[in-house]
Amino acid sequence: MTADSANTTAHTATGPAPSPAVSRRADIALWTGQIALALLFAVGSGLPKLAGMSAAAESFDQIGYGDWFMYLVGALEVAGGIGLLIPRLAGLTALALTGLMVGAEIFTWTYLDTTYWYTPLIIAVILGGIAYGRRRATATLLGQLSHRAR
Repeated sequence: MTADSANTTAHTATGPAPSPAVSRRADIALWTGQIALALLFAVGSGLPKLAGMSAAAESFDQIGYGDWFMYLVGALEVAGGIGLLIPRLAGLTALALTGLMVGAEIFTWTYLDTTYWYTPLIIAVILGGIAYGRRRATATLLGQLSHRAR
């Protein structure tokens, strides 16, 4: 028995085998999506909210939550854009931003004009792909956090 097969046998006996690392092509595709969405969230969506631009303010006035909610969502989007660029946080950030997109979809159907109802869904699907592709790093991060909590 080789060292690798012994390690795999020992690991599978104590728990599930780790998911394989993504291929080079998949890694490039994930990074391309992460960079594109980081720019979208931070520059295209978050900063205008934090700057209080009139178009963003009007949307949040329609919802009825006012400026505080616009600034909160803007801060979350900028933080999410940054998080997508940090390798250890990218998968977890993609999951969090998926939740934000679910909220955006709910607000689109409930309070806003549903003309572009599909936009949050498309972004959520891409974020889901990033979260899936980065699941190994997310599992490692969560394992380290739970180990520190003990």
